[in-house]
Amino acid sequence: MRSSARLFLGSVVLLAGCTTAGGPATPVGAPATTATASAPTGCGSRIETGSLPDWATAGFSGDARVPHVFGAKGDILGVLFGNPLTHDRRDGANNKILWVARPTTAPSGTTAPATLAITATLDGTDTRVTHEVRGGPGPSIIDMPRQGCWHLALSWAGRTDTMDLVYAPG
Repeated sequence: MRSSARLFLGSVVLLAGCTTAGGPATPVGAPATTATASAPTGCGSRIETGSLPDWATAGFSGDARVPHVFGAKGDILGVLFGNPLTHDRRDGANNKILWVARPTTAPSGTTAPATLAITATLDGTDTRVTHEVRGGPGPSIIDMPRQGCWHLALSWAGRTDTMDLVYAPG
């Protein structure tokens, strides 16, 4: 009986070491990622540091390895030229984000407006900010009034996606 108790306890310890705390494990074969160091708990989007997907490399040369964040559905990504994003920039840089939408075969005659609408909500608050990127996904400066985790609802050309972005203190 005593040896079966040790076997059970050893199995529990072994299984505990195989679990991931704080989020899902990276699937085998997935690009290398780095979680934002200052990401509050519940701020789900990760800053990717691997190569951009083929559909997002227009305008880049070589192996484009720039910080970027995918939308939850994978229909859009934000290339973070202002990484880390900062609430109150004092270094003269901008919170520049290049929005790139995954190509789609939209039916002809679509009359959706050519604007990327962003509704951002600060985690745990009622603070809400809206931004528009005229012409649809493309280059933008996206500043937020406070530091923290911002949940973004993105809509463009009849499509939607969501992502979280962390804005660090200035």
